[in-house]
Amino acid sequence: MKAAAKLGRRRFLRIEAKPDIVVLQNVRFTSAEMQDVLAVVGRDLFTDELRETLLQFEQAKNFGSLIVPKLRDPAETLRLVQARDFGGDLLLKEVQERVGAVLHMAEALSPKYHVVVANPPYMGGKGMNSSLASFARKEFPDSKADLYAMFMERALVLTTSKGMMSMINMQSWMFLSSYEKLRVKLLSSATLLSMAHQGERGFDTIGGAVVSTTAFVFQGAKHSAFTGTYVRLVDGSSEAEKAMLFREAISGARTDLVFSASGNEFESVPGSPFAYWLTPTMVSNFERPPLADEATFRAGLQTGDNDRFLRFWHEVSNEAFKTGCKSRESAKSTGGRWFPHNKGGGYRKWYGNNEYAIKWEDDGREIKTKKASDLASGKITANNSKCWNQEFYFIDGLTWSSLSSNEFSLRANGPGFLFDTKGQMLFPTREGNLYPYLGLLNSSVASAILAALSPTLDFNGGVVARLPLCDLSGKGSSASKLRAISQEDWDAYETSWDFTALPLLLPDHRAETLEASYTRLRAHWQCMTDEMQRLEEENNRIFIDAYGLQDELTPEVPIEEITLTCNPAYRYGVKGTEEEREARLLTDTMAEFLSYAVGCMFGRYSLDAPGLILANQSETLADYLARVPEPSFLPDEDNVIPVLDGDWFADDIVDRFRKFLRVTFGDEHFRENLAFIEAQIGDIRRYFTKGFYDDHVKRYKKRPIYWMFGSPKGTFQALIYMHRYRPDTVSVLLNDYLREFIRKLEGERERLEKLSDDPSATQTQRTRALKDVATVAKQISELEEWERDVIFPLAQAKIEIDLDDGVKRNYPLFGAALKPIKGLEAADE
Repeated sequence: MKAAAKLGRRRFLRIEAKPDIVVLQNVRFTSAEMQDVLAVVGRDLFTDELRETLLQFEQAKNFGSLIVPKLRDPAETLRLVQARDFGGDLLLKEVQERVGAVLHMAEALSPKYHVVVANPPYMGGKGMNSSLASFARKEFPDSKADLYAMFMERALVLTTSKGMMSMINMQSWMFLSSYEKLRVKLLSSATLLSMAHQGERGFDTIGGAVVSTTAFVFQGAKHSAFTGTYVRLVDGSSEAEKAMLFREAISGARTDLVFSASGNEFESVPGSPFAYWLTPTMVSNFERPPLADEATFRAGLQTGDNDRFLRFWHEVSNEAFKTGCKSRESAKSTGGRWFPHNKGGGYRKWYGNNEYAIKWEDDGREIKTKKASDLASGKITANNSKCWNQEFYFIDGLTWSSLSSNEFSLRANGPGFLFDTKGQMLFPTREGNLYPYLGLLNSSVASAILAALSPTLDFNGGVVARLPLCDLSGKGSSASKLRAISQEDWDAYETSWDFTALPLLLPDHRAETLEASYTRLRAHWQCMTDEMQRLEEENNRIFIDAYGLQDELTPEVPIEEITLTCNPAYRYGVKGTEEEREARLLTDTMAEFLSYAVGCMFGRYSLDAPGLILANQSETLADYLARVPEPSFLPDEDNVIPVLDGDWFADDIVDRFRKFLRVTFGDEHFRENLAFIEAQIGDIRRYFTKGFYDDHVKRYKKRPIYWMFGSPKGTFQALIYMHRYRPDTVSVLLNDYLREFIRKLEGERERLEKLSDDPSATQTQRTRALKDVATVAKQISELEEWERDVIFPLAQAKIEIDLDDGVKRNYPLFGAALKPIKGLEAADE
C-alpha cells in the first residue's frame, strides 16, 4: 500500500480510523423558501445545479444513496455557505442549516472512492413504491429491473478509474435479457477482475433455490482484453460445501472450478451474458446465423381470467372439446367450445404435457368481449387487451416451457393448439418438417448453449432465437422416432385425451396372469427407454459433430433424462435405489389398473371399445349401450358406487372390482391375481376406502372426475362420475344407498344387542358386542345428522352443474357432502 510505504507500516496501522457516517434525511424546500436559500448562498452560488441538488433530497430516505447529486463540487459550496454569518436572523439560520444538511449529504455521495463495497438490497420493480419506480425508470433505465442492479450502476459511478467495486448480489444480472443494457454498460465502462459464482443455496438461512448469488470485483475502467478469474461454486449445496469448493479451487486442487474470460469474449455472445465457462470453440459458434433467421418465435394468449377460460381437458364435455383443428376457421366451423392449449409444464422432451383446454368458442368471442370490457373500464391496458399472434393459433409448431426447473425441453404436439406466454411456440419460416429443429433444440449442444444464454432457466423466445444455427439438412430422422416413442408413452395413461386402452390389457402384453402381463409390459417399457436413450445419444452425436464440439461435449444421456413416464428414473428421480424405483413403479401400475377399472365401472371406458365412451354431460347407461351394445363388463346403472368398509351392498366398489378382475383375467387365476395386486397396494377394500381417492385427486391434479361423497367420519362413502351427474343423483344416493345403509346398521345394532344379552355367548363375545353396539350407535347418529343437515337438503335442491364451469366451481356446490380437496380453491395459473 502506498500510504504504508510512505509513512511506514507500523505508523500507518496506528493511525486512528475515524468513520465518516452520513445518515440521509428527507429535506424539502418550498418555492417560497427558495428565496430564502438565495439569501443564504448568495446570487453567485445559486446556480441551476444547486437548485436541482437541493430538490433531489426530498425523498432521500426513499432513494438513498442512489441519488446522484447534480452539483459538481458540493464540498466547496458547503464551505462557503457555512462561512456566512446571519447573526440573529433565526429564519435564515434555519434555512442555512437545511442547505448545509443537503450539501453534506451531496458531498458524501459525490466523491470518487478507491474502494466501494456493498451487499445491496434486492427488490424487483413490482415491490417498489410508485415514487421509487418512477425514479428508477428516469435515473436508471438500464438497471431498473431490480434495486441491486441499480446499486451496481451507482457504485461504479462512485469508483475511481483505478479503484475497485465489490458486491455480492443476485446472479440474474449476468444472464437475463432484462439486464442486457446493464451488461453492455458494464463491459463498456468497467472490467470484471474476479468472481466467486455461488449460485443457489449460498446461504443456509435462505432455504432452497430462493436466491442465486454471485460475489465479484470490478475495476472502474475498461480493459477489454483483460482476462478475469472466475470460481464456479454452483454445485455446492450449502455454505460449507461452497466454502470447501472455494478453498480447493484457490489452492489448485480443483482447477476444473476455475475459469478465465475477458470482456471481449462476453461481447461475442448475443446478449453479452457473463458465461465465463464457455470454451473458445463454443464462443466461435456464435458466428453462425441465429435460429431467428429460420424460425418465428411467438408468445401467445393471456386470457386475463384463467379461472374462467382455462380447464384441464378432462373437466369438460368431450363433445365440446375439439382437437386436431388446423386453422381458426376450421376450429370455428366445428362448433366446439374448448380447444387444446399449450401451457408449458414440467420437463418433458419430444411430446406431451397436453393437459389444458381453453375456451375459444366462435373464435374466442367471449375472451375478446371480456378484454374489450376490461379495457373500457380501465382494468387493463391497450396492450393487454389484445389476443396476440392469432394468425399462429392452431398451426403446427414446436412448444416448450418458458420457465423451467430443469433443462430446456421442446415438444412437437401437432396442430390444433392455442398457446400462452408459458407455453411459447416456434414456427419454422421455411416449409418442411419440424424434426430437424426438434432434434437440434433437444440436443446436448442446445442445452450447453442455452445454459450460457439463460442459466436461470428462463427460456423466453428471445433467448432461444439467439441459438446459433447449423445446416439442418438430413438431421431429423432420430427426432421423428423419438417423438413417436414419446407419444406412445404419453398416450398410454388415462390422463391423455388420446388414451385408448390400458397397456396391461393390450394383446401384445397380456398373459394368463396379471403378474405375467406386468412382466411383459415392464420389458416393453425397458425396451422403449433403451431405444430412446440410444436415439437421443445418436441425435446428440449428430449435432456435436455439426458444431465441432467433440472436445467439449459427450453424447451420453443419463437415464433420468429419458423423459418417459414409464421410465422410473425419470418419473421418480434417482435418489433411491433401483429396487425402490421398480417397486414404486409396480405399485403405481397396479393403482392405474384399479383406476381404469373404476373408469369401466362408470362407463368412461369399455373393455370392448377404444377411448372414451361416456364423457359428455349427463350421459346414461343407455348412451353407453348405444355405443357398446354387448359389453363384457356392464357399467353401473345409477352412477352411484358405494365405497364402504364391509360387504354392505352387492354392487359396492370391491365387488365390482372383483368382477372386473375375473372378466379381464379369468376365474382360474382370480385369487392369484388379487393376491398380486394386494401385495403391492395392501388390502383391496382398505385401498378403496382409504387410498384410492387421494390417488385419484393427485392423478387428475386436484380436478377429479370421480367425486367422493363422504360422511364426516367416513362411515359412509360413495363415488359418482361427474360427467354422468344428474340433478336427481343425490336423491338416488340418499334413498337407495344412505338410508338403506342406515337401516342395515340399525339391523346390525339389534343383532349386537341380542348377542350382548345371549347367555349362550362367551363373556368375551358379549363384551365385544357391547363395545360394537356403542360404535354402531355413533355411526348411525353420524349418518342421521349428515342426512338431515347435508344430504337431504341437497337432494331437495336438485342442483344443476355445468361441466364448462369445471371442478373448481362445481365441486363446492355440494359443500360438506363431498370429501374436501386441499388446494382446490387456489387460483389457476
